[in-house]
Amino acid sequence: MTVNPIRLEVFKYRFSAVAEEMGAALLRTAFSPNIKERRDFSCAVFNRKGEMVAQAAHIPVHLGSMPLSVAAALDAVDFTPGDMVVLNDPFKGGTHLPDITLVAPVFFDGDTPAFYVANRAHHSDVGGMSAGSMPLSRSVFQEGIIIPPIKLVDKGHVVSAVMDLILNNVRTPEERKGDFEAQMMANWVGIERMKELAASVGGREMDAYAYHLIDYSETMVRETLSTIPDGEYGFYDLLDDDGMGTTDITITVRIIKKGDRVTVDFRGSHPQVTGSVNSVYAATLSSVLYVFRCLVDKDIPTNAGCLRPVTVVTEKGSVVDASFPAAVAGGNVETSQRIVDVLLGALAKALPGKIPAASQGTMNNITLGGVDNRTGHPFAYYETMGGGCGAGEGIDGGSGVHSHMTNTLNTPIEALEYSYPFRIIAYGIRHGSGGRGKRNGGDGMVREIELLADAELTILSDRRIHRPYGLKGGGSGLPGRNILIHKGHWTEAPGKCHHRLIAGDRIRIETPGGGGYGNDGDEHNTI
Repeated sequence: MTVNPIRLEVFKYRFSAVAEEMGAALLRTAFSPNIKERRDFSCAVFNRKGEMVAQAAHIPVHLGSMPLSVAAALDAVDFTPGDMVVLNDPFKGGTHLPDITLVAPVFFDGDTPAFYVANRAHHSDVGGMSAGSMPLSRSVFQEGIIIPPIKLVDKGHVVSAVMDLILNNVRTPEERKGDFEAQMMANWVGIERMKELAASVGGREMDAYAYHLIDYSETMVRETLSTIPDGEYGFYDLLDDDGMGTTDITITVRIIKKGDRVTVDFRGSHPQVTGSVNSVYAATLSSVLYVFRCLVDKDIPTNAGCLRPVTVVTEKGSVVDASFPAAVAGGNVETSQRIVDVLLGALAKALPGKIPAASQGTMNNITLGGVDNRTGHPFAYYETMGGGCGAGEGIDGGSGVHSHMTNTLNTPIEALEYSYPFRIIAYGIRHGSGGRGKRNGGDGMVREIELLADAELTILSDRRIHRPYGLKGGGSGLPGRNILIHKGHWTEAPGKCHHRLIAGDRIRIETPGGGGYGNDGDEHNTI
């Protein structure tokens, strides 16, 4: 089939519109504030081979790894019309247990699926050793229920035994059930829109242009890579610790560029650790996809073609490619951010003036759980918090925003205080926390929460010791701070901690600033 460039552009937007509408349905029908307010979910469309064709503008760490979940589902299940497969196993295409993926086939004519639609949503609790399922764990078994690829919906009917098994292993089953139903609805919307598109243009043309779009993205990425000077570019950076005694966890990368291809080599990174900052391969791959897609300044679809010119090399059993049964709850949220930092640090040598300084480099994860004394029902709250973005050539960094591998909103104060036994004492910009330079890094933010009921707290954060780096002599951003306030007494808490708190206690999170840019000083972390 001859590729018509106008039709190619039309299909680019038609496929992405399906994913966007799936997201709108999920947003409107979800129960938990984490999904309906923070929008901690992602949706995408896949071809008959399980290759990603199009995605909505949702969460980078979800979207780059979701193809491995779809592949795992295709390997495990023979799909029939009306089926949906659920999974969250980090070692079978998932990232960490709270991120639960639902995969559904799209049938037109024939006995095999023509396309697939899928969505991934972060559930505020999936069991495990602490409320919110982001624990200071030593094994994935401590982090929650592990769901292999299995049918949750069979020929249009919910498999009650599977649903009951999941709900019996979580602290907030009613909320989880509502979020699962929202995920199902999102996939039904995707299926119907894909069928409508096939009815209007024909399934054969849809199938052909799905492959053409992947080829187009590959071509555009290769074109971008061709502008990078051939050579080898290295960088390293550190995670503060794993919460279990291991400190200064090194992530190192060498980017070898030749022609229109690159090899991204993470060998030499720290072996996997006891604590939960280990990244599975899917999360590492997401980080690589994100960075190289960002280099392309054209409006191309983010799909399977973007990674075809990129070879990723890791050592199995390392902190960037953990082996079962490593603890991985924090790898998806913290280590992915540091992987981005090292990739951008290396590329700054190859593309001076195009790459910004380091952003805050953490998602500042906080979970709180207990019993809401207003209702007598259990609650589980999860939040990530924005911070400072790195400055770049001719531009200051943004303040108090999410960056890189996360793209959520902050939960509004009104929603927090309505949904949970909390009172928000402070919420604002952490002025002066961005690194100084010809262009200043963005400032972090401050959020202080007073508990109105007893609760257990878990914080998984980083950049509390090692600061976000500046570039071209720009200053580093200030590190973040975690503070517990009990009867007016302030105690600084480590980046990764677990505490039992009582009503009246407060938690204050001060997030890192971004790195500054310019002043012609020394470079950072060159290898």
